[in-house]
Parts: sequence; structure tokens; C-alpha cells
Amino acid sequence: MTRFTKITASIGPSSDSDAMLRQMILGGVNMFRINFSHDTGKVQGKKIDSVRRISQALNIPVGIVVDLQGPKHRIGNFATEEKYSLSPGQTFTFDSNPAPGNSSRVYMPDGDVIASLKVGDRILLNDGKIEMQVTDISPDAVKTRVMRGTEIWSRRGFNVPDTELKIGALTDKDREDLEYALTKNPDWVAVSFVQRPEDIAEVRDFITARTSSPVKIMAKIERRSAVEKITEIAQAADGVMIARGDLAVELPFEQVPAISRKIIRECRRLNRPVVMATQMLGSMVDSEFPTRAEISDVANAAYLRVDSTMTSEETTIGAHPLKVIETMDKILAYSDMDAVTHSNDWVRSENAPENDWSRSVSSMAHLNHAVAIIVFARDTDSVMAVSARRPDVPILAVCDSNLIANQLCILRGVIPFYTPDLFAQRDFIEITKIAEIKSGKVVIVDADDVSLRDID
Repeated sequence: MTRFTKITASIGPSSDSDAMLRQMILGGVNMFRINFSHDTGKVQGKKIDSVRRISQALNIPVGIVVDLQGPKHRIGNFATEEKYSLSPGQTFTFDSNPAPGNSSRVYMPDGDVIASLKVGDRILLNDGKIEMQVTDISPDAVKTRVMRGTEIWSRRGFNVPDTELKIGALTDKDREDLEYALTKNPDWVAVSFVQRPEDIAEVRDFITARTSSPVKIMAKIERRSAVEKITEIAQAADGVMIARGDLAVELPFEQVPAISRKIIRECRRLNRPVVMATQMLGSMVDSEFPTRAEISDVANAAYLRVDSTMTSEETTIGAHPLKVIETMDKILAYSDMDAVTHSNDWVRSENAPENDWSRSVSSMAHLNHAVAIIVFARDTDSVMAVSARRPDVPILAVCDSNLIANQLCILRGVIPFYTPDLFAQRDFIEITKIAEIKSGKVVIVDADDVSLRDID
């Protein structure tokens, strides 16, 4: 195995053909993201069907994560399509009046936002380019003072970074989308704009009321309140995505790298996979080559030992989706091997308790120069725990469930095998042959039993 860090790719108009999906899987994609912010459920369902069909034909497990839109907040329309001027210090009002806006006011469709805001809170519009501070609140309107920004126009998205909104995790659209998505048996569901652990509980209750399939839940961290409650949210969820785009609007952008490192450490401690997302190879939407800064960004994700990096526009609307995957694969593979070769600080186990069994597995593999760890996976828990210790050898996960194999596709260093016969027979020798491992020692994990075996 030459790459430990996984690749999650978003599907869009540039990549939704069967031919392209097949090439992207062969090029290194481990999981596909289906973004329900765009297109109808049935259109997205066809993409899921295509991935399943191609994955089965190639006999390569591929995960699918359904990404819910969440509560996207936008202001209403203005009287014209022109941009309206703003000047620092001026008063601007957001209200519940749906009439077209003007130079001093505009409709705010979200009554829950008006009810949640407090004097002193900030409203950031247009990806943070416009900043306003609340000066006065009434039941139907919020008065603000313009702090930054020179013009405003219709349907701008906005964030309220200082405010915990009094809303649930699922909008009406999310409920409709998730209801449909569950008929397609996704492996993961990503919840947008998580604020508190109760949001994850709400989504889990919704899922368990509609399917017996153990669908995994991924919390997208893109709000200040989520960062402040990261331990509780990560414990409630099955995995975490660091959505750096909105996070850099909600928080000072210079803090996002440090916050990302904190989230990664906490996820490893809690045995939760973590995905790094947003603008990793953004310039490749148009260009065939990444910038030097983007190369370093992708490499740094590998050095931080995230489980997966993720593409967005690069593979949804970009001109070169396959080139993006090949580029990301190349950067991650080299960086992963460099990290393993030059690691001398035992970072693989630093976040595990001294008596943690998965730390012992990782230590056994390291101290005995094992070439692989083989886990007979009845569920995902044991593999997640071993992967979270970041051993420097591949983890071969033998599964008798196709769902489990697909869910494990996101985990760093894990190669899932859906082989019910070999799982039943506990045939580790045949697994090493399939993985093209010809000699050396392997650590075998089978429920509570851990052993060291020689395959020479």
C-alpha cells in the first residue's frame, strides 16, 4: 500500500457519468460525496445507484456519504438586481417584511434568526465580506450598524457566528432528502451546521425510526458553537468533517489551522474518523496543475494524519476531475510514506490511554516490524480504534458485510475486503495473498484475541 490517507470526492456535472466515476475509483477515490444542496433526490439517487453498480463490477468497496444541506440562511430580494451601496457606520435593518429591500433594509426570511440574535452579535454576509453588528432588536426587526462592506445585493448568504440558533438539526428539505436517501442505503450521512450534540441525536433518531441499517453520522464542523462543543459532538457522531469554508467565516481565518489540529487530535482520541475539506485543490477547477500552496495543504493533511481529504468544486464542476484525483493521490502517497519513514515521536499512539487495547495492537505491529494488521471486522468499532492509533502499516479489514466494508473506506490506512467466506474461515493467509503481501509478520485481531503470525 502506498497511500494511507483516503480520498473523498464530490460528484457533480463534471463527474457523474459512469465512465468518469469508474476512472475516478481506479484513480484512487475511496468515498463519494452526494451533495443534496443541489439537484432533486431522484437525480442524486441515480448517482448512488451508479457508484454501487461500478463498485460491484470492479469488486472495490467504495463508500457513499450523503451530505444534507442544513439551514442555509439568505436575505431576501432587493427592489432591483443592482448592488446597493453601504458605508461603515450607517444603520441597516433586517426585518420580517417580505417586501423588496432598499438601501436601508431587507427581508430576513428566518424568524428563528431574529429571535436568537442579541445586541452586540455580528451578522456576516457574502462569505464575511460584509460585517454588521446588532444594535437593537424588536420582535419583527433587527437594527445593525455596518462595520465593513461597501455594497449589498439580493439573496446573499449570511452567518451569525456569535449566536446559537434556536433551531433543530433538520430543515423540512433535509427531512425530505434524508427520507429519500435512506431508501438508497447510504453508508454515511453528513449533517451540516451542527451546533450541539443534540443535533446529532435528532438525526440519529430520524434515521433509526426509518431503517434498521446502521448508517453512520458525520458531523460537519463549520460553526463556532460546534468548535466549542467538539468533544461532545464527536462523541455523539461517528465521524467529523472539518468544513473549512464556513469555519473561516465564523471564526478568524488565522485560527482555522490551529482549530483543525485540535479537532484532529480530539477525533483520534475518541476513535472518530476526520475528513479535511474545502479548497484543497481549488485552482484545479480550471487549471490542470495545483498551486504550490495547494500541494503543501494536501501534504499537510497527510502529515496531520487525517483520515481523508475531500474535493468539492474541483470534481463537481471542474474541467479536470480525474486529474484532480490523480494529483491528490500522488501528493498523499508521497507524503504518507515520508511521514511514516521519518516519524520518530510515536505520534501513532500519543492520544490513546496507556492501557488501551488498540494502542497495544499498534505497538505490537511497530515493535515486531509487522507488514500488516488484519482485523476480522464484525462491526466498524474495532477497525476505527486501530486506525485511530495511526499504525505505520496497512490495516486489512476482513468483512462479512458489504455495508461495513463500505463504511470503513473512509478510515486512514484501512483496506476493506468484503469476503464472507474468508471471514467465516478466518483465512488470513488468503487475505495476504489478495493484498499481495508475500512475507513477514502480521498482527491478527479477532474480537478479543490478538496474535502475531508469520506468513513466510
